[in-house]
Amino acid sequence: MNGNGTPTLDEVARVAGVSRATASRAINGGSRVSPRARASVEAAVRSLGYVPNPAARSLVTRRTDSIAVVVPEPDERIFSDPFFAGTLRGVTRVLTEHDLQLVLLLARPGASSARTLRYLTNRHVDGALVVSHHRDDGLAEQLAGSDLPCVFGGRPWTAHDRVAYVDVDNVAGSRQATEALLERGCRRVATIAGPADMTAGADRLEGWRQALAAAGLPDDAVEHGDFTQESGETAARALLAAHPDLDGIVVASDLMAAGALRVLAAAGRRVPDDVAVVGYDDLGVAERTTPPLTTMRQPVEEMAERATRLLLEQVDGHGSGRPMKVIIPPRLVWRESA
Repeated sequence: MNGNGTPTLDEVARVAGVSRATASRAINGGSRVSPRARASVEAAVRSLGYVPNPAARSLVTRRTDSIAVVVPEPDERIFSDPFFAGTLRGVTRVLTEHDLQLVLLLARPGASSARTLRYLTNRHVDGALVVSHHRDDGLAEQLAGSDLPCVFGGRPWTAHDRVAYVDVDNVAGSRQATEALLERGCRRVATIAGPADMTAGADRLEGWRQALAAAGLPDDAVEHGDFTQESGETAARALLAAHPDLDGIVVASDLMAAGALRVLAAAGRRVPDDVAVVGYDDLGVAERTTPPLTTMRQPVEEMAERATRLLLEQVDGHGSGRPMKVIIPPRLVWRESA
């Protein structure tokens, strides 16, 4: 016992009848411990009520028991967009099962991004889950070239054949959303696309174009936003000014669609009678808009859970040896806006 009456490693070793080094390896998950010695140490730990030292365990296992969630976005978007709340809930649910700690890293472009990469590649965490990444953030290339286990939430622009990722089928989802408006009778369908430097934005724009091309309709009514409500409002005003005959809008996120609905209401356009609207996400925003928003549902929490479990397989050395790609189909949820 030490001066505080707390059992020490030396006491565990004495009771178990093994050396201090053997007791340390047995407690902290090291190798080269016989089954008999391990059983003796475990019995001594139980009888004495010994609590292992996390720092000592880390030295033996070379594990930090922490996982990073890397988000290359401004602070304000992370704390206002329900996508990130859903992602963190899914990640935390899995990490809690494994008694692991979440480390949130906000990797904005520039010095912050370089600092984040140094932190990751210096192995201050056991693995990284990267979400909402952009074409120029460099994370996919840098992490693909490191030995740090990593999984991307969404298909990265580069190195997508060298890193694991979990994504929703954004092309198919946006195509289905557009087809829903065409089946309703819309013939001048615009889109508010996501950021052009994100694969989700590019893929959802591509799905819209595919559906219009198949129907023989023009695809010139395009404005881009950044997945925020304010950008949806700005894009909707621009679309109404440039294309006053539009009768449908496919929007790449529900927050942007909420902004578009406000602009349509202010312009006296009835939804869905004059202009039908379909969003993308279904993370709670769609149920609270006026009218409630028809949208493509992407199961963000399920995707985050699957990505986290995939990452932990890598961390534990149980991966398949080649990067895994998991693609989840979205689902159309009908409400009153279309």
